[in-house]
Amino acid sequence: MDQAELDDIIKDCKAGKRKAQERLFGFYSDEMFGVCLYYSKDYTEAEDTLHEGFMKVFTKIDQFQHKGSLAGWIKRIMINTALEKFRKQTQLYAVGDDLEQNSDIEPERVTSDLSFEDLLEMVRELSPQYRMVFNLYAIDGYSHKEIAEMLSISEGTSKSNLARARSILQKKVKERFYSSGIIKDVQ
Repeated sequence: MDQAELDDIIKDCKAGKRKAQERLFGFYSDEMFGVCLYYSKDYTEAEDTLHEGFMKVFTKIDQFQHKGSLAGWIKRIMINTALEKFRKQTQLYAVGDDLEQNSDIEPERVTSDLSFEDLLEMVRELSPQYRMVFNLYAIDGYSHKEIAEMLSISEGTSKSNLARARSILQKKVKERFYSSGIIKDVQ
């Protein structure tokens, strides 16, 4: 889709035209569903977030000011929608400092022997608070200060939850490699 066509769709969405909304949804839904999956416990929750997010896109499209990409603006709405759902469902708590920091698995080995789907599933298995902080930091590049503001937690809690999420993921990767015989010992 070229910029002129996209501009026409945005204009028609602002006018509330259903066909334009359908085209916008069709063009961005796959990409945004991927974003929603990062922040959801399963496909059903991701679908709900996607639909809620697009409802917000259509009601707030007049606020899009063409500063940055439309995809980036929509992604931000999807993340905020997921955050709203998350805040309604759970509270974040700091965790202890007894975190496992070392891993005897080489990162290059992990990326070559685990599929994206395997890694995504491991992230989805994290508790909601760890998954949310991990995704905001590791996937979307937010700082701990930004995460703390978004989730109404302290920066220390954000850092602590990220460290714990990483530790859990390292353990899951070790267990996966142990069960496949790639490594000999899981601690």
